[in-house]
This record gives sequence, structure tokens and C-alpha cells, in this order.
Amino acid sequence: MTVSRQQIRADIRKKRNQLPSDTQYLAGLDLVRQFAQLPELHYAQHIALYLTADGEIDTKPLIEWLWQQGKCTYLPVIHPFSKGHLLFLRYQSDTPMVLNQYSIAEPKLDKTQVYPVANLDLVCTPLVAFDRQGQRLGMGGGYYDRTLAPWFATGQGPKPIGLAHDCQQVEQLPAESWDVPLPKIVTPSRIWDWE
Repeated sequence: MTVSRQQIRADIRKKRNQLPSDTQYLAGLDLVRQFAQLPELHYAQHIALYLTADGEIDTKPLIEWLWQQGKCTYLPVIHPFSKGHLLFLRYQSDTPMVLNQYSIAEPKLDKTQVYPVANLDLVCTPLVAFDRQGQRLGMGGGYYDRTLAPWFATGQGPKPIGLAHDCQQVEQLPAESWDVPLPKIVTPSRIWDWE
């Protein structure tokens, strides 16, 4: 019997939300150690991330570490006029924040802080589950699929890298025609690399 995407999404969200806070904290630190080993970091200056929600791996330690390395970080903002699309705004410790329609903190929209997606070096993507082939299962809104479509089509633009807890890995995800595997996924214990 094939498990549906909705069932996998529900199961993995429940699993990661049940992780104790100390496990979450340590996973965030371990994520930094793994991420620091990425060869892409040598050239990457402009890196898009996201703030943790719904039991996702804690990205705060990674963001703070990137600041210490002198990297520029950006967070997604739901596009106010182009439905289903994201903008990326510069994120610093004093960036004014607001809650979006999903109750996720995002930078307050300020057009002077928008950075073109095509000029980003890396886009760290959230995900609900991933499999041994690099397939990513998101929340179902398609925001990152649309954002990364040019990279998936041509290999041009920012490189996507998934971030996840180890417990989010499943044997195999049911793939749809529009699904494109990620080239790399970083977890607290390892870097999954399909390049």
C-alpha cells in the first residue's frame, strides 16, 4: 500500500514536533557543524534561509554563525502582489519583523531591503520530508518550487540546499511530475549529496 503525501506530511510533522527542546537545540548546533563543511560556502556571500516554525530544525544558530562569517542573510517574505511567490529581504539582528498569514515571522516589507532571487548564491529550503533520492516534500504551497524553478530548469541562479532533522528522512516519497530533487540536504548528522 502506498502512503499518500498528506499522510507522510502529517506523520513527519508530528514526529519533528515531538522532539524535546534540548534535542532541537543540539540539532541546531549540529546543523551548523555540517553546513560549515559545504564547499559552496567558499563562494557564497548571499544566503537565503528561513525562520523555524512547526518543529522545523532550528535555523537561528546557523543564521548567527553566518553573520559571524560576514555572510549576508535573507529571509522569505510572501509576495504581496504575485500570489504564491516569495521575495527575499535582507535579514539582520535589528530587522523589523511581522507575522505573515501563516503566523510565521518575516521581515517587514521594505523594498530597499529586497534582494533579487537570481543574485542569491544559496537558498536554504525548509521541507517536511525527504527520501534517499533527494526528493523533497514541502508543506504543499509550492512557494519554493516556484522560487527555484529557474535553477531546476537551467541550473542557473541560486543553488537550493534543504535543511532538515534526521527523522525527516523516509525511504521513498511518492513523486509527482513537477517534483525536482534537491542536489543537497543538510541534517545534523550528515550532508546528503546527489550531485
